[in-house]
Amino acid sequence: MNEKIYKSMTFAGVSNIAVGVIVAVVGVVTGIITIISGARLLKEKKKLTF
Repeated sequence: MNEKIYKSMTFAGVSNIAVGVIVAVVGVVTGIITIISGARLLKEKKKLTF
């Protein structure tokens, strides 16, 4: 009985770590894309005329 609990706890821990890593990577990539997009907008702002 205890072995089954330990296996399920191990699976839960491993899956939580995997999800955490994926969320961190997605967050970093999203931040980089946002910075690049903002820099392009600032660069193109000079060409606007009203």
